Amino acid sequence: MGNMQAAELISKNTPTLKTSDTGEDALAIMELYRVSHLPIVNNILFLGLLSDTDIYELKDPKQPIGNHTLKLYKPYVFPNQHIFEVVEHAAKYDLTTIPVVNEDLEYTGLIMLRILVKKIAELFITNGPGGIMVLECIEKNYSLVDVARIIEENGARILSFYVRRLPNSPFVQITTKINQEDLTSIIKSFERYNYNVRVWYMNESMLDQVIQERMDSLLTFLNI
Repeated sequence: MGNMQAAELISKNTPTLKTSDTGEDALAIMELYRVSHLPIVNNILFLGLLSDTDIYELKDPKQPIGNHTLKLYKPYVFPNQHIFEVVEHAAKYDLTTIPVVNEDLEYTGLIMLRILVKKIAELFITNGPGGIMVLECIEKNYSLVDVARIIEENGARILSFYVRRLPNSPFVQITTKINQEDLTSIIKSFERYNYNVRVWYMNESMLDQVIQERMDSLLTFLNI
């Protein structure tokens, strides 16, 4: 799962548009699939991504989209790009679908944002009992080896791990899920090594709550 590539995320039976489709046709398909973007494909050549906003701006949406001068942009990923790059692409361009093309810009499939979010959740959320801990430290002092060592010295192990830079700050934030619920000794160890232990979750009810909050935040960020 950690090495998942774009080709493995392509949804089956996803729609594409032809230049002969009208704006009204495109809106109907978007509504059916609950997306705001669809690729225009000429045979197998990817021409660009059409948004619902583009259609609303057409003077006559009953005319074929090929009759209009469209400012199509071409956000896409290649089949071998990592799932993290796909997420970055979706967020950067605020996409609900992400086209996948080969090196000749030939269309190979479409990634639906809701499927992408599901796969990301599977990647980061490890089922089973455990605790979640959020740490902060100065970025230049951060070491994954040291974090893992402190946890393992307390008889535990890491189940999942995420690091992000804090905006306008020299600190990084480290979120990790650990395979035991009692984090007391681990927290004390990190404090001795001058980590800021910001928050921790040590029972299943709180764990379910924080996972749901993280998913809600991700969905909001991706504008679903």
